[in-house]
Amino acid sequence: MPGTVLLLAASPMGRGRLVDAASVLPVLAAVPPAVLSATGTGSVNVIELADPLEPQAVLTRLRAAAAAPGPLTVYVTGQLHLDRRQRLPHLALARTTPATVRYTALPWHWFRDELRLRPAGATTLVLDLHADAETRRVLCAPLPPGRRPPLDCGPHSAVHGRIAPVPGRRTVAAPAYMTAVATILRSGRRPPEEELHRLAFARIAADGTDPGLELAPVRSGTVPDDPHAAVSTAARSGRHGDADALAARHERAAALAHGPASEEALHWAEVRADLAMLAGEPARSCRTWLAVASARLSAGQPADAPGVETAVDRAHHQWGRIDDPHRARELGPALVGLRTVVPGRRAGALDHVQRRLARLQQSAQTQQASRTQQAPQTQQTPLSRQAPPTQQAPQTQQMPGPRQTQRTTGTQQVPQAPGRPEMRQQV
Repeated sequence: MPGTVLLLAASPMGRGRLVDAASVLPVLAAVPPAVLSATGTGSVNVIELADPLEPQAVLTRLRAAAAAPGPLTVYVTGQLHLDRRQRLPHLALARTTPATVRYTALPWHWFRDELRLRPAGATTLVLDLHADAETRRVLCAPLPPGRRPPLDCGPHSAVHGRIAPVPGRRTVAAPAYMTAVATILRSGRRPPEEELHRLAFARIAADGTDPGLELAPVRSGTVPDDPHAAVSTAARSGRHGDADALAARHERAAALAHGPASEEALHWAEVRADLAMLAGEPARSCRTWLAVASARLSAGQPADAPGVETAVDRAHHQWGRIDDPHRARELGPALVGLRTVVPGRRAGALDHVQRRLARLQQSAQTQQASRTQQAPQTQQTPLSRQAPPTQQAPQTQQMPGPRQTQRTTGTQQVPQAPGRPEMRQQV
């Protein structure tokens, strides 16, 4: 089965750059694609992103890579920052500044959202990240019960790498860990993942470079009785109806056990929205994401909460893929209402929905007017072809004449000539 490799190297331009992330791409490009993807043989699709500008552009490539069949290997080199509002980790992009992290950087939880339905054993991430002291302190803080790790990449993703400290003032660091990984792979042999990580980590330590914080290896595998595995297997094999039925059953069970607005129930609703996307049903996916966003807002979550923003953004994305104008018009007003409350990180999102909805409505009105004009009208038969109206026969008019009298007593009156005496005839 063909594999997919995503090479992502990003860091801000100007004084905010802590690491020259893109410098490692030529070294990785020299590695045979089959070795990069750990497939050994077969075709490999390599996607390379060097200092991208827009978070949405990265999300589009990540989403396409996550949806591809076969093994997926993601190499990420860059620096992490916390947004000022929610203190969530973001991967800085070319235009990122400390004041614009929320709008110009890639939220790390997008990795988790896109990779959570990947099958077990098919996804590997290799990370070489730099972060300042405050960001590393947040990433290493103890987690409250039920809270996901800040760098969570999905339940079935194997993660290896490090978080290095920032270099000295006015110094740009080199991506030493990723360079070591690429150097080892250039030999043409790919050792097992954990061995590859240990070799690269030991190499940078031997060079006298501070290796930083070693990410605890997260092994990909199927957790016993993990319901996501069966759902993912059904979806990947094309049994989309079975996958949705399984997810719906888990959603109902979670709603009964924890409440319909609980995180457990909403999680399975989000899984069903992703399943609809994989099944090629954007209208159903959009409707489900709209319901998830409304439920989170009704539960008291703020408009800028990651779960709320993700739900509205995904509903917007799926709405844009609906080809049926009627369904798009049907879901458009609800999306406009949510976009008014949750404008999102991308400027102009509300205007985009309003403009497209206006075009759809104008098109519907034009089509309706055209059908009305083309509808056949009832035609009246010309007067020359109509049957003449029914006329009553004229009544016969008697001319006045001599008065006649008829008697029934046995005596018949005989008309007499004028001037003669009246004569009677006995009958």
